[in-house]
Amino acid sequence: MEKIDMTTIIIKSFNRPFYLDRCLKSLSLYIKGEYEIIILDDGTPKKYLEKIIQLYPNIILKKSNQFEEKNQSIDDNIKTGKPIDGFSIPTDLWYNAIRNSSDYVLVIEDDVWLTDYTNLDEIVEMMKTRNIVLTKLGWLGNFRDDQFCDIKPLSETLHQLSPKNMFTSNKFIMDLFMYNKLNFFSILYKLGIVNNLTKRKYWAINSILMGLYQKEYWLAIWEDAHGKVDEKQQLRNAAAYYHKNREIKFARTSKELLKTTFKSSATGSYHKEVNQFDVNRMNYILNEAWLIGEFDSMENYPKDFSDDYIKSFLEISNHPYAQYNEWFKWANKFRDQYLKNGAEVDN
Repeated sequence: MEKIDMTTIIIKSFNRPFYLDRCLKSLSLYIKGEYEIIILDDGTPKKYLEKIIQLYPNIILKKSNQFEEKNQSIDDNIKTGKPIDGFSIPTDLWYNAIRNSSDYVLVIEDDVWLTDYTNLDEIVEMMKTRNIVLTKLGWLGNFRDDQFCDIKPLSETLHQLSPKNMFTSNKFIMDLFMYNKLNFFSILYKLGIVNNLTKRKYWAINSILMGLYQKEYWLAIWEDAHGKVDEKQQLRNAAAYYHKNREIKFARTSKELLKTTFKSSATGSYHKEVNQFDVNRMNYILNEAWLIGEFDSMENYPKDFSDDYIKSFLEISNHPYAQYNEWFKWANKFRDQYLKNGAEVDN
């Protein structure tokens, strides 16, 4: 059998070492095969990163060009309450790191963790032989979108996903379609060709934070990101690539292997539903407890941290912008966004 090349595991990271520790620990427990781990960090305070490196000396750490600026913004937030700009995204760091990685790359984030044994070598070998450009290792427990695919087993560990009735074209046409330029999508809607669920089909060919990619495919999806995360842009690029390379295939593991959290976010930029709660303050409280060894990154594993565990730290701190009751409201609204779309969310 052909020798398997090393797989690169890319972890995007920002200011939540208590989750990053969980992520790395789960990989050390359950990953099989030849791999390297590269952390792409956008400003996590240095004292936290130093502890991560002590715990996991074999990882590779790369910092964004805006690392120092983001690091300062975290400090300013804690001292003055000044918001952290969560919309400034280091896509150049991600793109260059993956361009220089191995041919197959698992792209995850610091708040994602593995829950069962995963043989990367076996999955990559199957991807090579079957021309699979994306294998999903997690999908938030959402099987609602299975209606948009034909699904068949390829092995005991892998299922092929074949999109059904998916409109694809070149990037220009897909741009009109995804952004409704020149009322393109609206006209198709009035003609009965598309409906409100049509664009959800395209998530069969992309994964936000739980995908094992053939490198070329990931680069095509992100080639014109330029400092922002635009999901319509990603789906446009994925569809255009699929249109040009119709022989490619997509897959997912037979059981879900990756989980993520709905109890925290990297910044408050995308989730501002509760006025009296600052997720940055909560992250700071948990980060500091983790740093001195009081916060167990594997509590309640493989599920997310229990509410009571988070509550215990927030009550000790008793900060006016990190009260347990306000956090609980915030977290419920965060969860509800995904529950409405069919995701399975831990309580």
